[in-house]
Amino acid sequence: MEALEFKLLNDFQRDFPLVAQPFAALAKRLEVDEATVIEVLDSMHQRGLISRVGAVFRPNVVGASALAALAVSAERLEAVALQVNAFAEINHNYEREHRFNLWFVATAASVEHLHGLLHKIEAVCESGPVLTLPLLEQFHIDLGFDLGSVCSSDSAITRSQIFQQNKQAPAEVAAITLSQNEQAFMAVLQRGLPLVARPFAQLGCAESDALATLARWCRDGVIKRFGVVVRHHELGFTANAMVVWDVPDALVLAVGRRIAESGRVSLCYRRPRCLPHWPYNLFCMIHGKDRREVERSIADLTQICGLDEYPRAILFSRRRFKQCGAQYVTNVTNAIPLTLQELVYGPD
Repeated sequence: MEALEFKLLNDFQRDFPLVAQPFAALAKRLEVDEATVIEVLDSMHQRGLISRVGAVFRPNVVGASALAALAVSAERLEAVALQVNAFAEINHNYEREHRFNLWFVATAASVEHLHGLLHKIEAVCESGPVLTLPLLEQFHIDLGFDLGSVCSSDSAITRSQIFQQNKQAPAEVAAITLSQNEQAFMAVLQRGLPLVARPFAQLGCAESDALATLARWCRDGVIKRFGVVVRHHELGFTANAMVVWDVPDALVLAVGRRIAESGRVSLCYRRPRCLPHWPYNLFCMIHGKDRREVERSIADLTQICGLDEYPRAILFSRRRFKQCGAQYVTNVTNAIPLTLQELVYGPD
């Protein structure tokens, strides 16, 4: 990877300049010209290294979302995965090593819409009830990646620094209801910035209004980070595991905070148990270059955070059926139409 590509990928996953000509601002910092920055970002997008340049929203502040799973027979798994993928509200869909083997994230405009969607998936897929696990409490959610760790055995220092940065954001953010104009703005924004000199002028509203809205959402914690959204698998993080624990409810807050503060996970949050099928209430995600590295990270995390006494399950990812940005707003008439590639593979 060229030095300029690395810097654009690694250094601007957050704190992207919210100014009229952001790529010119990046170019000045990198001591190149604006056209080169745009050209390199476009090339990385075409090659699948980045999904977009744009906003990552805090869960359940705009709309509603849930992690969900199905237990699907091996011979039907690919067919059912395609059925799930067909719903625009699904933005991640993975096979994982467990009896519940198809895991997906659904995002909808409201809780009612979300519940209706999951009922439709049950009816269409005919694979039994959907295991539905909404987010109850987040301890650390940040899918930024220190790409230097692809060549290193330990990225704990960087992840600890990211955790400290996130602690400065508002701890609790109330859900917001988008106005009609904000819905139209979101319909374009969720696909990422156009890679042009003045991208904020092409989001369906006045440039000044777009910048003011984004600045407000970042300040209020509605947007967790704004910047280059990388595709971690394509950049060397080819293994990941969802590790889940059954922690007594009275202790889950303290244990979740210990895991988050360890700097060794990219996600850590509490979700409900769903007895008798699902006894776990504390989740984390660990990414690495290969399975062995992830297993070492899990062992280190278990020792450092004193997790041996809690029952757990490790669900390694086997296949990625879908990975794209959450679609918070659909069916807005003035949104930019999707290309054929986006209709088939998703906008990311």
